[in-house]
This record gives sequence, C-alpha cells and structure tokens, in this order.
Amino acid sequence: MNKTVLGIFAHPDDAELMCVGTLSLLKKAGWEIHIATMTPGDKGSAELTREEISVIRRAEGAKAAERLGGTYHCLECDDVYIMYDRETINKATTLIRKVQPTIVITASPNCYMIDHETTSLVAQTACFGAGIKNMEAAGEPYGMVPYLYYVDPMEGKDKFGVPVIPGFYVDITGEIGIKEETLACHASQRDWLRKHHKMDQYLIAMKQFAAHRGAEISVKYAEGFRQHLGHGYPQDNILKAVIGDLVLIK
Repeated sequence: MNKTVLGIFAHPDDAELMCVGTLSLLKKAGWEIHIATMTPGDKGSAELTREEISVIRRAEGAKAAERLGGTYHCLECDDVYIMYDRETINKATTLIRKVQPTIVITASPNCYMIDHETTSLVAQTACFGAGIKNMEAAGEPYGMVPYLYYVDPMEGKDKFGVPVIPGFYVDITGEIGIKEETLACHASQRDWLRKHHKMDQYLIAMKQFAAHRGAEISVKYAEGFRQHLGHGYPQDNILKAVIGDLVLIK
C-alpha cells in the first residue's frame, strides 16, 4: 500500500476550501500529498484574459500545495466545460496510474456547480478504470481500486438546497491555521472577493463552514466526508485507521 493521497478537484482552491485540514493530518502521518485540478481556473476573473488568469491560478495552486508539502497537477480542461468524456476520463486515469494513490478525495457528486459534479464522476470512473488493462490511458494498470472519498458540497447543501449529511467528520481544529494559509495563497480569488464584498469573505466563509461542521460533533472545526462504497471499492475506512480518534461519526 502506497502512503499516497490524491485530491482531484475542479478548480484551484477547491481542495483548500474543502479538505486541506484532512490532507494536512495525512501529511503529518507520513503520507505523500498530491492535489490535481481539472482546470487552471481560466474563467476566474472579470478583468484578465483566460490565458492571463490561468497562469496566475496555476501558480497559486502550486504555491498552496507546496505550502502543504505536496505536489500540484493540472489536467488542463476548461472551466464550465469539464466533460464526462473519453479524453477527460483518460487524463484522470493516467494521473492515477502515475501517482498511484491509496486514497483519492474528490468533489461532491451533488453540488451547486456542474464542474464539481462532473469532476466527481470522472474521478469515480478513473479510480475504477486505472487498473483496467484495455483503458486508453498512459502507464501500466494500477494494482488496486483506491479508497474514494467525497468532500462536502459547497455550503453543505445540494443544488436543491437540501442539507447533505456527512458520513463522517474529521476534527481539523489543529489544522485550521494551515487551511487558512493555503487558501490565502489563492490571492486572485481572495482579492476579487475583497473588492466585491469589502471584507475578507473568502477566508471568513471557509472558517464559518468548518466551524458549522465542527459544532455538529462538538469540536471547533471539522471537515465532512462520504465514502464511495460501491461494488469493487474498498469497504473499510482507511482514514479512520490512519487518523484515528480525529475521525468521528455523529
């Protein structure tokens, strides 16, 4: 078993918003950290061109991953146009074969934005397909189906506004500092929201939601997850085995 975790998300800053506290705990437990985004965040500016903001946001993603002690990857899809298609699935499958993670963490399958939902589907298929010999993906077939976990949807609710209940929580009270530091690396998004809201809403909203999840299990800050338990995927909770008492079920 490789002590490697791969986060696959739609955009730079998604991992920092939703699961960096847990990634930091895994890093402290001796795990290698990789964060991949489907896109470089090419639509994330009201002023810059796609090319200009992509350069900035790739660099921000790399800086945040480096601050965590991890590695950043970009699959170079386009914002809003992340597709569940052959090319995209093969990109993600190739990355899993290259990184060989034991754990994959990805976006919620039900969320406000289709980019997140499609990323979730692509990651699910790539985890299963990485070991299939006849996949049209580079690299040798991977010898296991990784443990697959979904983060909370944004604001903890689905596209209909219905609350999504985590399968379990991770107490990240001791990691809120690194979560805040890595999210602050995404200055292009933080600065835009500062101008728009006249306050540092980017960091405030992250901490408010982490506090909301924490209150549900009587700790200060937490992140919520659900595990993919379909046929062929690992059934035990390896996060519980690695992180121990910081993994809590309500």
